[in-house]
Amino acid sequence: GRWRRGYSSAGAAEYLHRSIVPTMHYQKSLPRLPIPKLEDTIKRYLNAQKPLLSDDQFRKTEELAHSFEQGIGRELHEQLVAQDNQNKHTSYITGPWFDMYLKAREPVVLNFNAFMSFNPDPNPEYNDQLIRATNMTVSALRFMKTFRAGYLEPEIFHLNPEKSDTEMFKKIIRFVPSSFSWFGAYMVNAYPLDMSQYFRLFNSTRVPKLNIDELYTDEKAKHLLVLRNGNFYIFDVIDRDGNMLKPSEIQAHLKYILSDSSPAPAFPLGYLSSENRDTWALLRKNLLESGNEECLQKVDSAVFCLSLDDFPVEDFVHLSHTMLHGDGANRWYDKSFNLIITKDGTAGINFEHSWGDGVAVLRFQNEVFKDSTKAPAISPESQPASVDSSRAVQKLDFKLNDALKAGITKAKEKFDATVEALSLNMIQFSEGGKDLLKQKKVSPDGVAQLAFQMAFLRQYNQTVATYESCSTAAFKHGRTETIRPASIHTKKCSEAFVKETSKHSTEELQKLIEECSKYHGRLTKEAAMGQGFDRHLFGLRCLALSKGIALPDFYQDQAYARLNHNIISTSTLLSPAVQLGGFGPVVPDGFGVGYQVHDDWIGCNVSSYPTRNGKEFLQCINKSLEDIFNVLKGKKISS
Repeated sequence: GRWRRGYSSAGAAEYLHRSIVPTMHYQKSLPRLPIPKLEDTIKRYLNAQKPLLSDDQFRKTEELAHSFEQGIGRELHEQLVAQDNQNKHTSYITGPWFDMYLKAREPVVLNFNAFMSFNPDPNPEYNDQLIRATNMTVSALRFMKTFRAGYLEPEIFHLNPEKSDTEMFKKIIRFVPSSFSWFGAYMVNAYPLDMSQYFRLFNSTRVPKLNIDELYTDEKAKHLLVLRNGNFYIFDVIDRDGNMLKPSEIQAHLKYILSDSSPAPAFPLGYLSSENRDTWALLRKNLLESGNEECLQKVDSAVFCLSLDDFPVEDFVHLSHTMLHGDGANRWYDKSFNLIITKDGTAGINFEHSWGDGVAVLRFQNEVFKDSTKAPAISPESQPASVDSSRAVQKLDFKLNDALKAGITKAKEKFDATVEALSLNMIQFSEGGKDLLKQKKVSPDGVAQLAFQMAFLRQYNQTVATYESCSTAAFKHGRTETIRPASIHTKKCSEAFVKETSKHSTEELQKLIEECSKYHGRLTKEAAMGQGFDRHLFGLRCLALSKGIALPDFYQDQAYARLNHNIISTSTLLSPAVQLGGFGPVVPDGFGVGYQVHDDWIGCNVSSYPTRNGKEFLQCINKSLEDIFNVLKGKKISS
């Protein structure tokens, strides 16, 4: 049931919970991200190349790879290892990865930002826009305060929760010094995860600069940024003593903003954050020189950005468009995240990707969802406080010269054109999910990935570079590693299903699926342990460039470029708080595939541009899943 937290009990409502193990207890003793052996990396690289190349192409690529391994590659590898040994406080990928994101000049929206939408509140009357905005804002602030106080439960991956996710374990481990607490958890099969990204959730933004952007955080700022109808509003949500504003006052201020009848600005500033980064950097310089320094400072340092949209969500496709890009005027894409709430109380998060990965954002969403639904700060009966919101809420007023107006107009035209070209489509496959696949002893993720390979082969008759992200948060300052789902196994299996169904017995097809599943499981385990090849090769390449060495031939191979032109880019997240997630294609001729394998169904949504047909791709995925499930159930399949 719902229960209200009393505000009398010495600020109990300021926190989500009080972990007896301090939030950062394990951070110091996390194991370091390993640099794989060069020979392993080359072997894994060639395995990933094999299904994409003809025999002749492969021989050439193999030759380049081996001479790299014996020559310049070995030297670079030794330097990378030496450099890594000098920097034990971090990981070898941290610097290059931040640089990769921050040097990218493409707009962040659609190219890098991703979204995850919240499930509706199980209590329908709590899905009112004002109520949900208030409750989620309060829960987000509670999360921030809990994290900063060190009361947030540490993030741990439990392989054996009965043993490690217990009060007893916590009571013991909290007395183990931070410098080797990780080993204590490891003994009971629990893997603490890196939490170094979490501080950037709040008061943070990505600032456009020429050539390379900067991440900016100002933890002293106490105000929230609210966008509605393209207008920017701020009000303090934390007082001088660091206490949260009363929920009834937050409700009053949000109500005031929702009923403000100011017209939408003729030149909405939000569009600037959707521009090419160099263009935006120059326009920002102009903004600062035109007397907008204080306003921009308020935007950049705000606790987070709450975007209130004036329309209801029509369906899942509309939901995805709204959360992935929206209308451009009512978002600030540079903020670490935008919490978006539509007229009907549908909520989602759009987050900037350079500062962190899905793991940190997902934990935040899980906590906010749980707290705002199980212990909401206000109810539909709650009255807003009788405070003077017209004094507390400040509407930001930007001074725009002709160059800035022209810049905004141009940004809007580009944004509208890009969004116009983007298609989002989705399916729910309801003939089975995780339960059935586990019962048949195959990997649920492996089967989903096999279906994507099969679908692309059916639609375009080829096997192409495919990317699946895997978190390496089990290591200090780990980010992600790539799983390469396209393998000789998936190619063989897909060809059997798509081109030669009649030639194979059901048992043979089952065997092929099992082989794919086994191999995929191995790749996933390797990636999670930091034993992929993509980050290692990327690190070596960055090192060569930073040392001013001529780029080795290995990296100039067309096959290397093709492998990193990821036509099928995929990512999966499963959580009780999240309804669906998605992102844009990472290349103009690609698909962005967000998917979830639930207990008895599989959800999949696909983004694409006009050169690819996402709707047809989804129909092929559906057909592939049907075929795979039928074969696993021992049924014959029709071509």
